[in-house]
Amino acid sequence: MTLTSLLGMSLTNNKLINLLGITTPIIGAPMAGASGGSLAAQITLGGGFGFVGTGYITAEQIQEELEVARRTLGADSQSPLQIGVGFLCWRLERDETQGEKELKTALDNRVAAVWFSFGEKLPHWIQFVRDHDEANGKKTVIFVQIPSVEDALVAIRDWKVDVIVTQGIEAGGHGFGNAPPMKSLIASILSIAPEGGPAVIGAGGLVTGRHVAELLTLGATGAVLGTRFLLTPESLYSDGHKKALVAAESTTSVRSMAFDQARGTLGWPSGVDGRGLRNATVDDYEKGEDIQVLRSKFQEAGRNHDISRAIVWAGTGVGDMNDIKPAKELVQELHRECLAYLQSNAAQA
Repeated sequence: MTLTSLLGMSLTNNKLINLLGITTPIIGAPMAGASGGSLAAQITLGGGFGFVGTGYITAEQIQEELEVARRTLGADSQSPLQIGVGFLCWRLERDETQGEKELKTALDNRVAAVWFSFGEKLPHWIQFVRDHDEANGKKTVIFVQIPSVEDALVAIRDWKVDVIVTQGIEAGGHGFGNAPPMKSLIASILSIAPEGGPAVIGAGGLVTGRHVAELLTLGATGAVLGTRFLLTPESLYSDGHKKALVAAESTTSVRSMAFDQARGTLGWPSGVDGRGLRNATVDDYEKGEDIQVLRSKFQEAGRNHDISRAIVWAGTGVGDMNDIKPAKELVQELHRECLAYLQSNAAQA
């Protein structure tokens, strides 16, 4: 039995698959400091679609990561690049000239998609992409990450984006602390999404093929996995970070401002915090440790390669993952797990 028959629809009618030309609706999240060109490309080679996370890197560093991806995919310098690039819009907005340079670097490399999140001027960046596309005779798929039904309505009605990334409170890394659970949020968005509207995909706590299958049966057209792809050889995470993830239980994934306070990465929109593994940094922050002392301890631990205070971003699904495997192989395994779960449910129906 195929995924087509199990979901009662043809994969050729799946909006996400049509938009990206992929074979499985699994997306690798753009994770700052973790998803570089190698990871993004290997996810794509597995049949899904990978993103480079730009985070705090420069336009020149973005170019370097895209060149890694191009070599990995075997694409020449003039060919489209079958990966995406994710941008933190509040960072682009701190210096719009530099921000436009960073975005233009991705677009000039003819990446297949861009992902925008956390900004006050998302319409500006969306229009920048569309103007660049019009001038260059191409189409870049636009993903926008949202935490609420209200934001989804704006993205659908006003911005007319291609893909809505529904981020629930379970998601690792940064997100809005008041976001509802992902499944609840995506159900609400799907109930108001128009027939010809954007693809709606989910992000938050997804690490297994079963998680992907459950999301698809809700009506989503794809699933975003972040934390699971941290446990790959291609991830930019250190061995210490990966060991912490392997050892972690889901209960150790917590939301906190401790992470950004400790490393001094402030400037996020109001209401945004981060989800990562509880450690000494979080414990001290919650006890009211002086911020300067907290930062000093964090920096010293970093110099000593002490993982006990390191920031290890992780969603609530972290307890369901315990091995490191190549990203391409992982995508294929997740797809098989998804099909097996759907087949099992269909047999019992």
